Amino acid sequence: MTGPVASVVVPAHDEERTIGRLLAALCATPGLLEVVVACNGCTDGTARVAAGYPVTVLDLPEPSKSRALRAADAVATTFPRVYLDADVEITADGVARLAAAVGPGRAAVAAPSRTVPRTGVAPLARWYLDVWEALPAVRSGLFGRGVLAVSREGARRAAALPEVMADDLALSEAFAPDERVVVTDVAVVVHPARTTRDLVRRRARVTTGNVQADRAGLRGDGARTSMGDLWRVVRERPALAPKVLVFVGVVLAGRLRARSAVRAGDFTTWERDASSRA
Repeated sequence: MTGPVASVVVPAHDEERTIGRLLAALCATPGLLEVVVACNGCTDGTARVAAGYPVTVLDLPEPSKSRALRAADAVATTFPRVYLDADVEITADGVARLAAAVGPGRAAVAAPSRTVPRTGVAPLARWYLDVWEALPAVRSGLFGRGVLAVSREGARRAAALPEVMADDLALSEAFAPDERVVVTDVAVVVHPARTTRDLVRRRARVTTGNVQADRAGLRGDGARTSMGDLWRVVRERPALAPKVLVFVGVVLAGRLRARSAVRAGDFTTWERDASSRA
């Protein structure tokens, strides 16, 4: 192998507890990947932990994921480019296979299949997740996976996007369906909020990000969930009927919590849940 097969960009804000787990996996095969960790506005030991691995570490003062991505892109040297959340789990081989799925004559953007563990998750939060994973937009969309691989052209298109809270949604929606692919034999573990309270916080962040994306014209119909979608889910899987009520309740609670931020046009305050990082 003459060089890394892809550059991996990892924005990280106060991820001291999770970043080592991810970097150990990414660095398991020396030389396979170039990894750039963009610590942004951290108040913990994220940068110190990241510096213990053979990766490039940027220590940025401002807590901005969008700007961290841009700063890391400026120093990364290889394409394809893989954008990776610091709190997910994926192997180096999985990242390499995602990178192999994009490029000339292939997809412009690729994402892995999603595994959402339920260990330690409160019952109502589990019910919400059961419905969420069954939604058509969630099954087909590339958002909510914490990993996106893009070709050189895809990275150029991503760099032209405005800075938004729902960056993975905006990136997914920047590509037509025939330009996207889910690589089903590569899996990423996405750790969910374990408590209902933290789930509502996360849902408030989703609501705020969706509103911002709508105002910017960045979200198409394929990334939306309607009541008709929920009815179709129930028809296909009747056992989910009582869980749909919980799902709707969490969505409404998230909207209520997000109301003040939306009214103020505050699209920078990040509603963070701590339980997924326990």
